[in-house]
Order: sequence, then C-alpha cells, then structure tokens
Amino acid sequence: MTELGRLLTAMVTPFNERGEVDYEQAQKLARALIESGSDGVVVVGTTGESPTLIREEEVRLFAEVKSAIGDKGTIVAGTGSNSTAEAIATTKEAERIGVDACLLVVPYYNRPSQEGIYRHFRTVAESTSLPCILYNVPARTVVSISAETTIKLSEIDNIVGTKEASGNLDQISRIIDGTGDSFLVYSGNDNDTLPILSLGGYGVISVSSHLVGRQMQEMITNVVEGRMDRAAQIHRSLLPLFSAMSVVSNPVPIKYALNRVGFRVGDTRLPLTPPDESSAKIIEKALSSLQIDLPLD
Repeated sequence: MTELGRLLTAMVTPFNERGEVDYEQAQKLARALIESGSDGVVVVGTTGESPTLIREEEVRLFAEVKSAIGDKGTIVAGTGSNSTAEAIATTKEAERIGVDACLLVVPYYNRPSQEGIYRHFRTVAESTSLPCILYNVPARTVVSISAETTIKLSEIDNIVGTKEASGNLDQISRIIDGTGDSFLVYSGNDNDTLPILSLGGYGVISVSSHLVGRQMQEMITNVVEGRMDRAAQIHRSLLPLFSAMSVVSNPVPIKYALNRVGFRVGDTRLPLTPPDESSAKIIEKALSSLQIDLPLD
C-alpha cells in the first residue's frame, strides 16, 4: 500500500496584499499543518485556488512546500486539468520536483464520456511514475466518474486511490467493495469522513484540518482502532465547523477563518470574494466554540 497518510490537508494558497502568491507564508503554513496533526498536504487543489493560478506559480508552490517540510510529511500535487496534455506537463514538472503523489481532478467543462474519463486518467498515469489519486467532485466538474470507471482505473498500477467528494455513499461503497485493499478511498468532504471510514475508506483530504488537525487525526485513529463511540463524539463536535466551511464556496470560509484566528493567508483571488456579513457570522460562531490546533506563533 502506498504510504501517503490518512489525514491530508487541502492547503490554501496564501496571497499578499497585492494578490501575489506569498511563498514564505505557504512554507510556514505547510510546516504548521504537519506540526498540528496532518500527515501531509495537497498543494494547488480546489482549496489552493488552482483555477486562478498560473503554471509557474503552481510549480513554484510544489517546490517551496517540498523545501519547507522535506520528509516530515507527504506532498500531493494538484496537477489535474480538463486538458490531458496540460495535466501530463504539470505532472511531469511535479515529479521532477520530487513530490510524493499527484491529485488528478475529473476533467471539467468539456463534459467527457466515461470512456473519455478513463482514457484521460490512463494517459496521465502512463506519463509518470508518481502515485496518482483520482478526484471526483461533480459539484464543480459537472460530470461524475462512475464507480465502474473508478474500479477499472484502480487496475492501473500507479493509480492508487480516489478522493470522493460526490457525497454519494452508495457509489463510494461500490468503489470500496470493487477495489483491492491497497486502493485508498479518501473522503473529499469533511462531514463524510466518519461514514466513509466506517464503510472501509482510508482517510480524508480535509479543509477543516487547517484548524483542527489533531482532532481529525484522533477521530480517524479511533475508527481504525475500533472505538466508534469516541470517533462519533468527535465527529459531532466538529459538525458546526464542517458546515461553516461550506457556507459559501471553498476556500472562502477557510481563508476567512485562518485570517480571523491570526494566521495570515490573504484574500481569495477574483472571481471569489470575501464572505458576506451573514456568512462571516456563521464562520465566527463556529470558531468561537473550537479548540484551534494550528500553531499561530
């Protein structure tokens, strides 16, 4: 089984006051996340605002985060695209830098068939020796990868897992049942983590773990070790935060929350904007009852 860790944080991309990537702050955040319970980080995913980053920024972020955490945690590079050629090029750059794996989103906007999705992922996987994690997030890509296509792709040696943000527990159950024990099924939604783990899933690629990494790690450990009552108790205690992190489009809430607790990450890039007043109050209410794990010094 590929050892990437059960708790990976989908890391935000910090920007400075001019809207430029703040690479120094990205390094600081990556180190803080590893210190506060995360096994690794996903760089330049949805939470990292990949749609608004240019290739040079993405590749430099991979390198800067690799430099910051070294072998202390795993680095999964978000190299997916709706262009197969672009996904291949970015994945090769990430491999050259020395990341541990890549995250490949289902092609968006161009609405491929299941056969097109299969060929896309197979072609990217064949271009690299990196372990590849599929990323199914139909709320953003419109097209969803089917359980059958995921199972077929799991037979490719270096396609080692999937991040399932579909919210479809029936589909996720079929994937877990139809793939080998070494295929890693990650929850892509924080509030689905406990149900997916209970079905036999492996872990979570999380947003909330920016703030509550140790608590998320404790929940996962309790499931793995059979203490479901304690895991469920932690899950329930974190539900207000999970809900607040989706009150408006990710990563708007988590960036607002990080800035509020004192870890400067800047605003989101357009077309995303800061939360409105009512959404901000929901986020602040969730924060008020939390024990924050992230070191702020």
